[in-house]
Amino acid sequence: MMESLSIGYGRPHQDGAVLDLFTSWARRTPQAPALIDGEHTYSYAELDRLADTVAEALRGKVGEGDLVGVCLGHSVELVAVTLATAKLGAVHLPLGPRPGEKRLQAVAEQLRPACLIGESAVLPAGGERLELDLPAGGVLAALTPGEQAGVPVGTHYAVLTSGSTGTPKAVAVTEPALGALLHWYRELTGLGPGARHSLVIGVSFDPHVLELWAGLTSGAALVVAPEAVRWDSGALTDWWREAGITTCVLPTPLGEPILGRPWPTGLALRHLFIGGDRLRRAPGPEVTATVHNVYGPAEATVVTTVHTMAPGGDHGAGAPPIGLPIPGAVLLVTDEQGRPVPRGTAGELRIGGRGLAAGYLDPELTARRFVEAPPGVDGTDRVYRTGDRVVMRADGVLEFHGRLDDQVKVSGVRIEPAEVEAAFERDPRVRRAVVAAETAPTGVRLLAFVQTEEEAEPAGLLDAVRLWLPEQAVPSTVRLVEQYPLDANGKVDRAALLAAVPPAPVEAVEDGDTPVERTVLKLCRELIGRADLGPESNFLDSGGNSLAAARLLEALEGEYGVRLRAPLVLRQPDLRAIARLVEERMPSASLA
Repeated sequence: MMESLSIGYGRPHQDGAVLDLFTSWARRTPQAPALIDGEHTYSYAELDRLADTVAEALRGKVGEGDLVGVCLGHSVELVAVTLATAKLGAVHLPLGPRPGEKRLQAVAEQLRPACLIGESAVLPAGGERLELDLPAGGVLAALTPGEQAGVPVGTHYAVLTSGSTGTPKAVAVTEPALGALLHWYRELTGLGPGARHSLVIGVSFDPHVLELWAGLTSGAALVVAPEAVRWDSGALTDWWREAGITTCVLPTPLGEPILGRPWPTGLALRHLFIGGDRLRRAPGPEVTATVHNVYGPAEATVVTTVHTMAPGGDHGAGAPPIGLPIPGAVLLVTDEQGRPVPRGTAGELRIGGRGLAAGYLDPELTARRFVEAPPGVDGTDRVYRTGDRVVMRADGVLEFHGRLDDQVKVSGVRIEPAEVEAAFERDPRVRRAVVAAETAPTGVRLLAFVQTEEEAEPAGLLDAVRLWLPEQAVPSTVRLVEQYPLDANGKVDRAALLAAVPPAPVEAVEDGDTPVERTVLKLCRELIGRADLGPESNFLDSGGNSLAAARLLEALEGEYGVRLRAPLVLRQPDLRAIARLVEERMPSASLA
């Protein structure tokens, strides 16, 4: 009978001592390239020495089990600090280069890290300041603010996820959990000396941890993607070829468009991992790498399931499944009481096994979401309640069917609307805020409906919440409202709020002077979801973002054969200027 229930097991795995794997490569292949950042290449020996320099400077300030918040972007300094925290037995907490002043203050007050490291101007005031003068030329500031909060024993790194209470949650991931993930990844990809692994994922997004450590524990070279290509799918494929990338991990909104377009010849890429959001497209015949659709919350160490699609195969129409459990994972599809349901029945996915995180840094929250496994389940005594609705097929493969709660994903990043609402309500001008999500051609976007105590401009309210929130959590639109519609239970009816947003009068909007202008306007209206855009509208101010820019460029290339770079488009003052960029690159005969 157990075989007919929705229970899945990954085969046994091997643990790995993560730092030891890096240092062993530094001894065995000291001159091999470990990190390539633009024109600079750092060998394993050089990177090891840089990490020792940082560790020595922090010794006495940071020790075993201490939480270290790191406010750095993709750079040799980031890698050196990550390695240094591991050498000290400390816990790395990646926050990204610009976490937001208020958000960083909240992290410092709630989590009380033993140390914050970043550019001096980014760090909040207070505490003891140190200068970390790296031989690579970088000078970092370290802030040691005082007594820190407790961190579970054995934690290797922590990562923030959006919190329904209005504050971010910190997930504590253990050394064995990360080691098991890396072992599976190396076995699947064959990653080793001579290979080149990309470093693309945003630093505060947990797949970044997989990227960084996968390269450094395998003897491969990590290659930092230039900022100009990190949100440009067309530019990324060209960069793969130029940089000789063999393995890459991408967030779904960036990876998905690449699967349906021609790839340049001469690529060395062998494995492409895509995850963070629902993948709606299988790879087309032009794709020359093996594509892995991966799924997994931060609470289960980045990846829990994988569905692999070899190049040239017939992968069917529609959304690919999220696949089978990776080694060491235990998957349960359950009813509301936590009992496994029959295969083929939808239910909540609960995850256990060796990849399970220790929990949150908040013990009460851990007790609510990490619960006892039901009787008869082997390989785990705890499971994490994901809140994801899935179906386990007869063959054990999982299909994703959405969320059971209000949580949404924006550009692959998990967002709790309550956290965004709390950021608005910190503003004394705001009485209440309600955030709703809608699906646009660019993916999910957030809209904020705000009641104010005094007169306020939507743009000013948005500027205020940017201090508290990561980029993906900032709503694309703010609307001021007098009152909220309520449902039968007396709760705010978010669907009614979205339905009440009036469409803009299209007939009153200029359609452009040239065919290209009209095409750009049509595409932008569809992508941003606003019918009132005219030639003078600004792409970013109108709700466009880097993902919308990538989709726009993909459509324009298909229409006119003209390839533009996303950063160039995002710098234009208005949509007419974007059309001019296209026209300047087209043959003159095509402009008629």
